[in-house]
Amino acid sequence: MNLLITRHDKIGDFVVTLPLFKAIKEQYPKTKLTALVSKVNFEFAKEIGFIDEVILFDKNDLSKTQKEIKSKKFDASISAYIDIALGKLLFKSKIKKRVAPATKIAQLFFNKRVKQKRSRVEKTEWQYNLDLGKKLFPDIKLDFTRPLLNVNVEKEKKVIFHAGFGGSSDGNLSLDDYINLARSIKDSDYEIIFSFGPDDEKSKEYIKDKLDFEATIFDSKISLWKFTEFIASSNLFVSTSTGPMHLAGATNTKTLSFFGDTLFASSKRWATISDEKCQNNFMINKDYSKEQYLQIEKRLKEILDVQ
Repeated sequence: MNLLITRHDKIGDFVVTLPLFKAIKEQYPKTKLTALVSKVNFEFAKEIGFIDEVILFDKNDLSKTQKEIKSKKFDASISAYIDIALGKLLFKSKIKKRVAPATKIAQLFFNKRVKQKRSRVEKTEWQYNLDLGKKLFPDIKLDFTRPLLNVNVEKEKKVIFHAGFGGSSDGNLSLDDYINLARSIKDSDYEIIFSFGPDDEKSKEYIKDKLDFEATIFDSKISLWKFTEFIASSNLFVSTSTGPMHLAGATNTKTLSFFGDTLFASSKRWATISDEKCQNNFMINKDYSKEQYLQIEKRLKEILDVQ
């Protein structure tokens, strides 16, 4: 089968679709798998061994994208996330079997719909995505070898703190508490690293100004694959529920993660793809208490076995 799998949104959203790719490739190795992805994931997807080809979802030139899709003569497509632009694109590309969740008006462009009711959060997002494979592969086992991504790096005694948008979302610590967390292990033999993405300039400047102990500032102006390798070389990755958290989970790196305390934003839906023993998940809101912070600090020290 010549199969197109689409996920044309953010980093974490694409990562939680990768179990679907891997399960199909491992169990049906003759299937040719092509990914349709957004610009942020384009080069990253090319590095993944169980993806055969990658097509850019070029939102500024969808006619070019359509032409490329049509030229590949796909037997079927599976879309983990849909909108009208994608629906039209695949319909016009004349893919005969088009699988998608039965959600939104955009489902009208797909002829194999799967009722999932994701709002009930009966499983994680990556498990819902994996379920879509049953529509084309009824006997598929919803499993894959772990870690999801194999990166050839050595573990080093370092902890990475990735503050993300600095507490602007409900399920995140304040920047001050990221600093407090790091300070709590400053006398250990772990290197402390604060990492920042391209949108985190304000957070970076704030933390740099407030640091009163030794720590490395890491600007992730490298490829997404190289950043994944960097994360995988750490003992622990501390962050809110964000794309880099999912990169950590994909390599089975230990995570200490913060989620919103609603069902929709919780770890029940957005947990990483790592083994459960590697996950340390806390549901908090923007008005979290000092006691909650201290529980997180205690857990950090337990994970690292420091006093």
